[in-house]
Amino acid sequence: MTGQIFDGLAVANDIKKQVKKAVSELKNQGIQPGLATILVGDDVSSAAYIKNKQKAAEEVGINTWDHKLPATLSQQELMNLVNLLNNDDKIHGILVQLPLPPNIDEFAIIKRINPAKDVDGLTPFNAGLLLNGRAYLKPCTPSGIIEILDYYNISLMGMDAIIVNRSNLVGKPLSMLLLERNATVTICHSKTKALKDKLMQADIIITAIGNRETFTLTSEMVKSGSVVIDVGISRHKGKIIGDVEFEEVREKVSWITPVPGGVGPMTVSMLLKNTLTAASIRRESDNF
Repeated sequence: MTGQIFDGLAVANDIKKQVKKAVSELKNQGIQPGLATILVGDDVSSAAYIKNKQKAAEEVGINTWDHKLPATLSQQELMNLVNLLNNDDKIHGILVQLPLPPNIDEFAIIKRINPAKDVDGLTPFNAGLLLNGRAYLKPCTPSGIIEILDYYNISLMGMDAIIVNRSNLVGKPLSMLLLERNATVTICHSKTKALKDKLMQADIIITAIGNRETFTLTSEMVKSGSVVIDVGISRHKGKIIGDVEFEEVREKVSWITPVPGGVGPMTVSMLLKNTLTAASIRRESDNF
């Protein structure tokens, strides 16, 4: 068996086309969607992510405001900026690039974002909506994974799903989205016992570690015919790689995502979709 490849770039481009058309329709109604990004510090990877997100937003007609701030920024100064953006009617989406410097409380900053502008879907309010199956702004990477599975008609009903990640960005919200599709979900992490045995029982594995030294998914850890989604990103010998030994695992599974070109483009496209959603909801509330 040679697994088929999920083409995340193709799916992301399809979503971007839909968003671009909807943005144009909003503009005709006098609404110009706007996205503000905040980058604190000079982390190279974070700067690259922000640049890609802004470029993608501009391609679909979303206005962007870029806030690059020094690592020495105080928490109160960042709070003040978030407050300004919350009250700016030109801004429909606020994205704070994570991680923040250690002197800043990430939860306090995320909590300060207006939930209606929370295009990362991370505020306590939106997390609560997700828990209750009512979220309209969902975390970008988890919702991007669901979009890929839907695009390729992969049914999750009754599947045994394992997520190797327990973060607020990926593992926890993804578990909620998989449960909504009637999968049976297990979250694994660094303290999980008999991880290999558990993985061998899974119909679908989503891994998001991003460090090959601590975790690598190999062919002996997956069962034949399973589905593998690789969210991990790391660099090795100048190349971008994921958590999965791609070529050997592909020979055993039914579907697999590549890195790059899998989940990464989906994360960006879902950010655009969330910004469009936020602008549309604002328009509806303004017209109420």
